[in-house]
Amino acid sequence: MSESSGVNYTKVDQSYFDKRGLRRYAGVWSLWALGVGAVISGHFSGWNLGLANGWGSMFLATIIISIMYLGLTFSLAEMSPALPHTGGAYSFARTAMGRWGGFLTGLSENVEYVLTPAVIVYFISSYMSGIFGTSPETLPLWWIGFYILFVGLNIVGVELSFKVTLTVTLLALSCLVVFWISALPSIDFAKWAMNVGADGAALPEGNGPFLPKGFMGVLACLPFAVWLFLAIEQLPLAAEESVDPKRDMPRGILAGIFTLIVSAFMILWLNPSVAGVGSHKLGTSGEPLLDGFKAIYGDGIAKALATVAVLGLVASFHTIIFAKGRQIYSLSRAGYFPSSLSVTHGSRKTPHRAMITGALLALTVMFILWFNLGADKGAAVIGGTLLNMAVFGAMFSYVMQALSFILLRKNFPNLDRPYRSHFGITGAVLTIVIAAVTLFFQLTDPVYQLGVLWVAVWFSIGIAYFALFGRHHLILSPEEEFALDHAKSQST
Repeated sequence: MSESSGVNYTKVDQSYFDKRGLRRYAGVWSLWALGVGAVISGHFSGWNLGLANGWGSMFLATIIISIMYLGLTFSLAEMSPALPHTGGAYSFARTAMGRWGGFLTGLSENVEYVLTPAVIVYFISSYMSGIFGTSPETLPLWWIGFYILFVGLNIVGVELSFKVTLTVTLLALSCLVVFWISALPSIDFAKWAMNVGADGAALPEGNGPFLPKGFMGVLACLPFAVWLFLAIEQLPLAAEESVDPKRDMPRGILAGIFTLIVSAFMILWLNPSVAGVGSHKLGTSGEPLLDGFKAIYGDGIAKALATVAVLGLVASFHTIIFAKGRQIYSLSRAGYFPSSLSVTHGSRKTPHRAMITGALLALTVMFILWFNLGADKGAAVIGGTLLNMAVFGAMFSYVMQALSFILLRKNFPNLDRPYRSHFGITGAVLTIVIAAVTLFFQLTDPVYQLGVLWVAVWFSIGIAYFALFGRHHLILSPEEEFALDHAKSQST
């Protein structure tokens, strides 16, 4: 089948889709765990770097970013049961904005889902190296080992994958709850949380200004507040493995975001307030939760506490590998990426080729940086530049998903919507505005510009592939067929 736009559809028979089958298993709690687990590592570390701008700045930034994610997740809760396909964000944008809109949205998520687990596995490996006393030079062996283990768990089967996801997510949340309970008798908010001065210096007696660096400090905190919620948007990728996506997808998404909002504000309140810790120290810490536990219980059990802290990282690593596999699978099944990547395991019915390819791409990027820049500089780039690239890809995809929601409401008013967002178009507009402001800050901050540049390179390669080859070999996957059918119904 061909279209006047120069896009060609390759004819395939049922055997094509038989080789690309998925298995339904996930219910509400599996979906909840998938969303919360993907994010939870951001509650263990990463968010705290915003405290260098003062607790009040981080607090306001977290409120702003919470509003953005509420607008996004309520939009997803409406779109995902209406378009219950594995493509998720690509599927929404494909129907709302055509092939190029769908491809660019999928490409931006590809940046996020390939690079985020690469950053997480680097931090996991750093923890494990400290626990077992291995040398820094052996960190790449930890990377390989963790990728083999968790890609393997995801390949074994969707049942095991979701059981592991639920288990590690509950353990990670339990670790946070234990910290909250432990911290309550040890906090002095005014002295420790408010100990950042106007010049960024520590105030020994605390009671510092609410916004030490004014509103610019709030803007500087936005990318760090994102880490408290980043990747909750991956849930729609599990639509074709959900038992009842029209009922369970909205429940899982909304339960996930409200769980994360409670956890985010609890950790923001309690971690900097622990006596002996404080916002100033946490503003440069690589292990804020571990610092809090040490202040409460002492250094004597540091290794045991470090092992506990790894739980949050493991939860996110495992769940984002799941998302990465489905994201590559969906674009490949439709022909946007090479279709061979979408073949699923013969008996397990998991997208093993997509997950292995994504893992190999991430490891290739990590090894290139590690060996070309050396261990010290390579580590800084993996922990910094790759992280910034992932955030930039996420923000761009949020703009596209919120825009898709608005266009679907406007152009497809009769689309069957089992759930309707309570925030409606207003929530989607707020998502676009806040994501755009965060993107703008990344573009103007020299710390983020290198990451943005490499995202541009990634996009250039992807766009060139699609323009020259991919768009001439598209396949009528469920996402494509749905979009074409609804486009025809609108024109009649």
